[in-house]
Amino acid sequence: MGLGRVSPNPPVGAVILRDDRVIGEGWHRAYGGAHAEREAIADAEGRGESVAGATMLVTLEPCGHEGRQPPCADLLVEKGLSEVVYGCEDPSDKTAGVGPELLRRSGIEVSMAGGEIAARARFVTRGFRKHCGTGKPLVVLKMAVSLDGRVAGPSGTPIRLTCPESDALIHRWRSEFDAIAVGSGTFASDDPRLTARGITDPVQPARVVFLGSSRASVPPDGSEAVFGDLPEAPLFFVLERGAGVGEAVRLEDLGATVIEVGPGSAAERFGEALEGLAASGLRTVLLEGGPGLAATALLAGEVDEVELFQSPVVLGAGPGAFDPLVEQAGERCDLEGMAVSVSGRDIRLSRVLREW
Repeated sequence: MGLGRVSPNPPVGAVILRDDRVIGEGWHRAYGGAHAEREAIADAEGRGESVAGATMLVTLEPCGHEGRQPPCADLLVEKGLSEVVYGCEDPSDKTAGVGPELLRRSGIEVSMAGGEIAARARFVTRGFRKHCGTGKPLVVLKMAVSLDGRVAGPSGTPIRLTCPESDALIHRWRSEFDAIAVGSGTFASDDPRLTARGITDPVQPARVVFLGSSRASVPPDGSEAVFGDLPEAPLFFVLERGAGVGEAVRLEDLGATVIEVGPGSAAERFGEALEGLAASGLRTVLLEGGPGLAATALLAGEVDEVELFQSPVVLGAGPGAFDPLVEQAGERCDLEGMAVSVSGRDIRLSRVLREW
């Protein structure tokens, strides 16, 4: 329930049980706010329940260090819980293993879940986990294509491909990711807002536009749709250094944040941009295209997951979703092992490339 709301912290939930009865539950609601363990204890006590001798189940190992909130492990000891089961370990240097060890020394039984439960806990915290290991945010590539593999009509004419069911899923993802990213081509042709819509009380994601050396797609008054949602939805532009005298200053004056990258290869610039986004507190990025940016990200080895929605329409002409990828790779690219499901009238193809 904290997805999209708590970065750079991980989304964490907690449930307290006594005799297989839920007596309290909570989740980390906002960055800087009470952690899930504290929320769950407060919920239990608000119900008139004592947590002494109870069992807590929590997504991530309880923290044992002082941050924006005091250590959760200390509170669990103070309240007299008898057992704590956590879904996955915390990989960050400052707290890994500290909380569980403190609990054990205090006589609390501590264990980590295994199997499918542990895998689900790692998956929901994967953006936080990747950043701890690499200093970069999680990158999920999402593309919508026609039956013949095209992303737009002739001459790049924008065409809506996904069905309402897929659209609803994608907007929910947008509300759960820290940032939505597109390339200069998509930005220029689609004039997208890149916000989460049709969602109850969403926290809007940051919008990221990879402009490279292109400046023509941002008019002098910044009248694109993306500027209309400032400051509720932050806006980032990624520019190559030297893209134009005063260009970064102009975009910042319009309310955007500019990340300058390069020199270097496209892959190196993309990786540098990810580091810049991570430094701004972003831990998950939904990469929504287009084909050029997708190719760069895939060839750079920076894509962690792929989500492809194939619509049952044939366009006959127009840019292909993976044409730049094949051209740059110089050979066919295999994405074997994709999971197949149905989303309304669309076929959804999913693949986790790297687990964290």
